Amino acid sequence: MKTKEAKAITGSLSKPSKMPGWAYGIPAEECKTGSKLRLVKGSTCYNCYALKGCYVFPVVQEAQYKRLDAIQHPGWVKAMAAQISRKKSKYFRWHDSGDVQDAAHLFKIYEVCKLTPDVQHWMPTREAWVKPYLQQAPDNLVIRFSMPMVDQEPSKSWPNVSTVSTGDRPWFGATSKMCPAQQQDNECKDCRACWNKDIWNITYGKH
Repeated sequence: MKTKEAKAITGSLSKPSKMPGWAYGIPAEECKTGSKLRLVKGSTCYNCYALKGCYVFPVVQEAQYKRLDAIQHPGWVKAMAAQISRKKSKYFRWHDSGDVQDAAHLFKIYEVCKLTPDVQHWMPTREAWVKPYLQQAPDNLVIRFSMPMVDQEPSKSWPNVSTVSTGDRPWFGATSKMCPAQQQDNECKDCRACWNKDIWNITYGKH
């Protein structure tokens, strides 16, 4: 599939300045759980970053809704895989804004990951219904359940999680890591912990 054809189906990829690779964002307003959490003071979705700044520009919103609608296209899986492969980046993030919509969407993401075996994929989610499907995820995809409340301890029932802290320490020792971005110009730089299944919990500083 040609790049132009793939992009016409899926819409464009995004390139967050923080990240070492590319990403794919859909509207944060369409998050199933996040849309409820953002009304709850003290939740990790309260004052959501993806509902302010450049994310609210009309051109950005238009692009995000185009990507959301595109998920229903029968050629979406192959088009996404083609776009990701042509970027020749070893790392990809699903949903720098937004979240997985339903099981059909989740399994399409699985198929994209299978078609891009040389890429490490990371998908944060607040959708607890994903958990029964984790065993079916391809090896090159890390799904991290994002704890819903700030300063909430990570759930031990998920193989990979993330937390948000107002302090400066990760939880639970060697299998946890504090995101270093706040100490290095808000960039990942050489850190790839989010994509590493051996790191159980990633703690992000509240910002």
